[in-house]
Amino acid sequence: MSVLNAVRLAAAPSRAFAALGGFWGCFAGYVPEIKAGLDVGDGTFGLLLLGSATGLVSAMWLAPAVDRALGARAMQVLAVLFAAVWLLPGSVGSPALFFAVLLLVGLTSGLLDVVMNARTSELEAVHGRSLMNAAHAMFSVGYTLGAVWAGLAREMGLPAVAALLTVGVLVTAVLVPRMHLVPVRAPVPASGRGAWPVLPVLLCGGVVLSAFMTEAATEAWSALHIERTLGGRAAEGALGPAMLGLTMAIGRFGGQAVAERLKEVQVVVAASALAASGALVAAWAVAPWMAQAGFGLFGLGVSVIGPMGLALVGKLVAPHWRTEAISKAAVMGFSGFFFAPVVMGLVSEAAGLRVAFTLVAVLVAAAAPLAVVLSLRQPAGASQRAA
Repeated sequence: MSVLNAVRLAAAPSRAFAALGGFWGCFAGYVPEIKAGLDVGDGTFGLLLLGSATGLVSAMWLAPAVDRALGARAMQVLAVLFAAVWLLPGSVGSPALFFAVLLLVGLTSGLLDVVMNARTSELEAVHGRSLMNAAHAMFSVGYTLGAVWAGLAREMGLPAVAALLTVGVLVTAVLVPRMHLVPVRAPVPASGRGAWPVLPVLLCGGVVLSAFMTEAATEAWSALHIERTLGGRAAEGALGPAMLGLTMAIGRFGGQAVAERLKEVQVVVAASALAASGALVAAWAVAPWMAQAGFGLFGLGVSVIGPMGLALVGKLVAPHWRTEAISKAAVMGFSGFFFAPVVMGLVSEAAGLRVAFTLVAVLVAAAAPLAVVLSLRQPAGASQRAA
């Protein structure tokens, strides 16, 4: 029941998370088709995906100012802009244009991401309980539905732009109207803003980077691994990102309950071990079903790492630093979108996707030592307990 209550308390940002997930899931399911339409190799495709990474990281620096300017309507406006630009990636056949439109996608996606995470952190402070995992679980729900829809749409022969348009219409009609939420602006103390909280941001950002980099790599390349390495059909390939999204949703809903009872460091260490194991199973699978199961285990583990990193930075800094600190930690996390496509593409071209996903296992395991160091700085009682 605490999970349902958390979803209710974070209802407005949760809708934004679900909208974002729906588009990314649909895109992930269409990656093999989009790549084939561009007629480029793995390494080049990985470099083209840097367009979204460039936009994402650029957005992190702009987000605090955009949030202040748009106020209570920020999530609604940014969700509509994001839905509009998402029609472009599936409708261009030129690699140069594909890079340019992904930059716009990344920019609008990043702005929405920072704002909805900041609103969730504000709600955590207001209600005095953990809400971040529940909100991020709604991203996974949307991602799963988007990936499943992509698999069905591809089997029916629908082009990517038609599938994405369907998601955009649903998001705009159902989710956007109820994203209105007045931000909580913490006043600056009379003594001044104080020193910028460098170490908490760096440590939390490192945890988020480990999670988001490996999550991004798996989202973009899981369908291709199943179809090309293991000879799976389009629907079987789409089940790779769909399994990832489904188990991430389960993991985050479960993590919501766990986060209220255990210390974050314990959960992150266990989760990173589970995610690394799943990535190894997927990397060395001998059949599509085995890879899908591996991606499912990976999603179950990686699901809670990023949200806990962002929740921690919101708790470890002064309230008036919250939006800026979350934005900077997100910059570090989303910089993984710079590295993941390039690294996966180059490693895949040089040694194959099996080796590339083995590297994913190593990278996600790196969250554990960072969490241990972070726990030494966490004030007593900072971990959320059951209300």
